[in-house]
Amino acid sequence: MSPIVKWSAFVAMAGFLFGFDTAVISGADKPIQALWGLSDLEHGLFIMSMALWGTVLGAIFGNWPTDRLGRRTTLFVIGVLYLVSAVGSALATDPFWFSFFRLIGGFGVGMSSVAAPAYISEIAPAERRGNLVALYQFNVVFGIFMAYVSNAILGSLLGDDAWRWMVGIEAVPALVYTLALLKVPESPRWLILNRNDTRAAAKVLDQIDPQRDNQAQIEEIQAADREDSKVQSRFFSRRYRLPITLAFLIAFFNQFTGINFVLYYAPRILESAQLGDNAALLSTAGIGLIMVLFTMIGMALIDRFGRRTLMYIGSVGYIISLSIISHAFFTDNLGGALIPLQLCLFVAAHGISQGTVIWVFISEIFPNRERARGQSLGSFTHWFFAAVITLVTPWVLSVFNGGPVFAFFAFMMVLQVVFVAFLMPETKGVALEKMQEKLSPRGEPRS
Repeated sequence: MSPIVKWSAFVAMAGFLFGFDTAVISGADKPIQALWGLSDLEHGLFIMSMALWGTVLGAIFGNWPTDRLGRRTTLFVIGVLYLVSAVGSALATDPFWFSFFRLIGGFGVGMSSVAAPAYISEIAPAERRGNLVALYQFNVVFGIFMAYVSNAILGSLLGDDAWRWMVGIEAVPALVYTLALLKVPESPRWLILNRNDTRAAAKVLDQIDPQRDNQAQIEEIQAADREDSKVQSRFFSRRYRLPITLAFLIAFFNQFTGINFVLYYAPRILESAQLGDNAALLSTAGIGLIMVLFTMIGMALIDRFGRRTLMYIGSVGYIISLSIISHAFFTDNLGGALIPLQLCLFVAAHGISQGTVIWVFISEIFPNRERARGQSLGSFTHWFFAAVITLVTPWVLSVFNGGPVFAFFAFMMVLQVVFVAFLMPETKGVALEKMQEKLSPRGEPRS
């Protein structure tokens, strides 16, 4: 295994913990609400969405350690946060402490969605960047799948008492990830731009590609930084208006696919489709497997067909599946395999499009010095709307059936098609330093 693949795989394990942490709560959902006698609003606020509010904070502040301390150090801190969160959540004796430790884990998730894609994009060659950064998203969905499998196994063995084991078992991969980071070097671009340590950067670049003229690459990185520094601009200025708009919109539409609504409440949705508790958990694990498989397909295609093509394919799948599910709820045609099959189509569409593209795309479109802040903006947008959706979902499900909810998400996917068609540029195969020219106010934003 080449060093670049090994380092990318180790760093992408942060995505596994991100996905596991996001989905594991679905198995603990109903037992915890019954145990502590929480109302729907209290349950949504303190149990189901608390980790997501942590991700919002992690996304907001994640750019500071990523820039100041370095990508690698930040990723190590993230591993410690995951470990503390898993153990603390499993041992919690009341909703307050459970929420506190879930908040810590969420903070790690938010920081990881800033630091991990930024790191991988900075060590990857342009022709492989999409595939390697997508390793992070693959690990996210693999973590989701493993959380569903773990929940199904523990739920069948231990019943309502299984929830502590469900949330606590995350400590094992968290420890493995944290130790693996000891083998990962710092990003060469960060070393050049933040420490002016060209010697250390050259050593890393030599390991990545011994055949390449790495001194020329260092000079290219420095030249691009000097060019960017000629225009002193605040982050929220006209100079970065296009990448900021793109990062906001792709993250906004990522959540308004309804993906977190489905992941967090899949067992409840499937139970409303007249499946029992255990069958719902098993069907949820199957849905997770479908997402893993189609994310792998997306990884294989992203550097071949490009980011925009995958977004078009996924949008069609979203619109079809969400519309059919909505119609099934409106007509009370909930029996049989219809809803599970359409949920499989939905997560397949997500895996091959938004799931694969979002973190790759955001990590590509900002200049080197602004990458962490741009990643932070996209991550904040993603997690803010995820938290809002998760917070209101228990109330929404108590007032409406799934019909209006899925119809709303289907309409949002029509708007996503408009975004891809008229605003989203193709970034396939473009070097990071060339991307600054492509997306600058003087450049042509479309390929």
